[in-house]
Amino acid sequence: MSTTVADLVARALAAFDVLVTTAEPVSDEFQYVTDLTTVWGARLNAVAAARGPEEAPADADAAIDALAAEAARITDPHRAIDWLSTVPQIALAALGEAA
Repeated sequence: MSTTVADLVARALAAFDVLVTTAEPVSDEFQYVTDLTTVWGARLNAVAAARGPEEAPADADAAIDALAAEAARITDPHRAIDWLSTVPQIALAALGEAA
């Protein structure tokens, strides 16, 4: 069974959610985190809506796995905030999408 774009978007969003949870203790960045969550979540969901059932690019599965593993290793809330823009952009690139 092949991996679909929707499958990989779901995994990228799960990695993104890990970072959001890690970033939550930084209360003075709440609005920034909320804004990033809204914008990048919408962008990734738009890709899933447009291309969801499509077979994912060959190397995208491994790229999203590596991305999720890296996101899971981040424990510093400020570093997590830095990565909130990085994870979606890498996921989009792995899927052959423009950021």
